[in-house]
Amino acid sequence: MQLIKSEKKDGNVTELEILVERDAFEAACEKAYHKNVRSISVQGFRKGKAPRKIIEKIYGPGIFYEEAINICYPEAYNKAMEQSGIEPVDQPEINITNVSADGFSFKAIVTTKPEVVLSKYKGIEAEKRTVSVSDADIDDEIQHTAQRNARIVRVDRPIGEGDTVVFDFEGFVDGAPFEGGKAERYSLKIGSGQFIPGFESQLIGAASEQELDVNVTFPDDYHVPELAGKPAVFKCKIHEVSESVLPEIDDEFVKDVSEFDTMAQYRESIKTRLLESRGKHVESEFEDSILEKVIEGMTADIPPVMIEHQLDRYVDDYAYRLSMQGMTMEAYLKMNEMNIESFRQLFREQAERQVKSKLALEAIAKLENFTVTEQDLEAEYKRIADQYKTEVEKIKTTLQADALVADIRLGRAIDLIKEHAVPLEKKTEAPQAKGGDQPSEGGAGT
Repeated sequence: MQLIKSEKKDGNVTELEILVERDAFEAACEKAYHKNVRSISVQGFRKGKAPRKIIEKIYGPGIFYEEAINICYPEAYNKAMEQSGIEPVDQPEINITNVSADGFSFKAIVTTKPEVVLSKYKGIEAEKRTVSVSDADIDDEIQHTAQRNARIVRVDRPIGEGDTVVFDFEGFVDGAPFEGGKAERYSLKIGSGQFIPGFESQLIGAASEQELDVNVTFPDDYHVPELAGKPAVFKCKIHEVSESVLPEIDDEFVKDVSEFDTMAQYRESIKTRLLESRGKHVESEFEDSILEKVIEGMTADIPPVMIEHQLDRYVDDYAYRLSMQGMTMEAYLKMNEMNIESFRQLFREQAERQVKSKLALEAIAKLENFTVTEQDLEAEYKRIADQYKTEVEKIKTTLQADALVADIRLGRAIDLIKEHAVPLEKKTEAPQAKGGDQPSEGGAGT
């Protein structure tokens, strides 16, 4: 292979001219002959036994050229990438410019990673929250645990806020029942917000075995278009009313819900856990802030295809998670009245930031000349294996070394900018855990 020319065009496009020489092309033609000879019939020879020269004499010397080009151009292209030092971000556009028995030449139009210029990545200033845990925070955690361990006891009284009700219902719009609007012995906790606004509050005050009508109006943005904005009547019959009875919060409660013996030990463990989880969130928030400032000072002409490829990965990942729940992407889109383009648009801002973040961190790793040794690689394989409680060799079969090396370099770049960052203290209430960026995966319901 010879790299005849490497010429940078407009934007992040490079044109390479590559020559595959006679010997390499002849070897590829021979492979093409052996691959195809069994399907070629030549009079006077058993099928699959005709010599190459006879076939070429009958069908022309170029009969195996196309197959031979397909055999040897990928290796030639990859070697040209190494020699030129460019990093492609998309499949190349290949154009054969000349082909003969002496070899062939082709042009590869390649979209490459952009040049990245960083204005600053050390000494970045960003606010960092101070983490604290109050007695009230601990009390809330204990109360939530008590509620999860509450006993459900049937009561002989009217329904109140927080009660659990077992009842039948059937909904009607314009006097006619509608699909999905009927259930028997449905269990509902009043105040949970499971049903459309106004439904649950109208059950309050009703008693066991009582029948009543609940009048509501479906929201204008309801997920079933035929029902959106329409008034409905639900005919209901109450069967059971139950209330939650919280356990006594004492040392015995602590023994039941934890590995501790006393309330003091239990409270201390909750404080430690909350400090740890909030601390991790604060670190993540701080990391996001300083990385955002690095990106703001970055100059790079990012090819749109890089954003599209990142969107492809998000869509594929989301489709996989839907499949784990027994739903297809097509069904999800139909249920939410979306098409694939509007769905991709939901992730576009996230994809753009992901691409910019990676480019910035790669630039830092290159500027700092980070190297990854075999020992570093083995240590990372072991860390991942320990995390997933599996064998190192199994991780090696699923995670390529090149990808892991890249991840290690990016991690070191993050550590570097955090190490040199200047935190500006701002004591506020402890942040809540972040919710997901992806769209809701909830299905249809009343």
